[in-house]
Amino acid sequence: MAIGETLAALSSSKTLILKPSPSPTTSSSSTRSLRHWIPCFSRHHPSLATSSSAAAAAAAEARRSMVEAFDPTIPLAEALTPPSMWYIDSSFLALEFDRVFFRGWRAVGYTEQVAKPHDFFAGRLGNVEFVICRDANGNLRAFHNVCRHHASLLTFGSGQKSCFECPYHGWTYGLDGVLLKATRISGIKNFNKNNFGLKSINVGTWGPFVLVNLDQKILNQQDITEDIVGKEWLGSASNLLSTNGIDTSLKHVSRREYTIECNWKMFEKVSVQRCESASVEQDSFDRLGSKAIYAFVYPNFMINRYGPWMDTNLAIPLGPTKCQVIFDYFLDPSLADDKAFIERSLEDSERVQIEDIALCEGVQRGLESPAYDSGRYAPSVEMAMHHFHSLLHASLVDT
Repeated sequence: MAIGETLAALSSSKTLILKPSPSPTTSSSSTRSLRHWIPCFSRHHPSLATSSSAAAAAAAEARRSMVEAFDPTIPLAEALTPPSMWYIDSSFLALEFDRVFFRGWRAVGYTEQVAKPHDFFAGRLGNVEFVICRDANGNLRAFHNVCRHHASLLTFGSGQKSCFECPYHGWTYGLDGVLLKATRISGIKNFNKNNFGLKSINVGTWGPFVLVNLDQKILNQQDITEDIVGKEWLGSASNLLSTNGIDTSLKHVSRREYTIECNWKMFEKVSVQRCESASVEQDSFDRLGSKAIYAFVYPNFMINRYGPWMDTNLAIPLGPTKCQVIFDYFLDPSLADDKAFIERSLEDSERVQIEDIALCEGVQRGLESPAYDSGRYAPSVEMAMHHFHSLLHASLVDT
């Protein structure tokens, strides 16, 4: 279903909001290192330290002003949309990563990608490079995809590996993250290879999806159950979705990736809509069937379940004015070998996505124009859009 069509449908119906449990934020290692370095440097260069502090304060104030430029308490019929800076400013995107994407569970893939021992896939969210794998014992694991020697990325794409060997100098890690081989360390002192394994990331699954959580201390993997992940990610709606066909029974049949010249928010927390028609012509079953459920999972994941199909849409920020949208298509196993049916359905979807991309990129160019700052909502059809903006505002305000 087209994004615009889905949003329109959601806007005209009652929605169920899925709010994840709040959790504390931890600073990135790079931020911590910078914080340790600045005081030492400042003692020798006090004027630069003062200038740096003033610049940081000014930047923080500018971000606060951008957030507060949208007022979620104003009734929809009177409200202004968020200012265009929400869609074009790099410091605003950095705030979104810190307070939205790096908190709570975030979908990054699907379980078939790591179904067997030695399966893996790599990805990126902001400045976090990650790799998800299943070790030789079948345990699901996730790590920062960065060599502890000189910071090279270890692997790319997806497939099967028995270990991760750095392409730069050959440091080699097991799928459990342990450093197996360290090259070029002759003469090195105070080095214990047990302290140089890969940095772990919390990983879990819910239904057919793989998720990571970047904001918590590293947990024992046995303590990350599907029930816990579902409760924290989807709240009370996890049962609603799992009992309406959002499960592992479907087979993944295709992935389409699009790099789009627009801000990630052009694609919008979570609401769920269920649709059911009394009768459907047989041809209509090809795409929609007689029952459908559409869910937007805040902030950037969409699940569309209709007839024999399920597709998911994941919007990943690549910059303030660029994003990647990943479409994964799942199908009832009874139709998984019907190549003609699959191809016809995917062609229909592809045509709709190309149309939507053109619209999104056109809006993005308008947002960057000096002629535009804020707009207005259409009260009868844009309740979901306003609600999404209100949720994002709540995530970004100082607490």
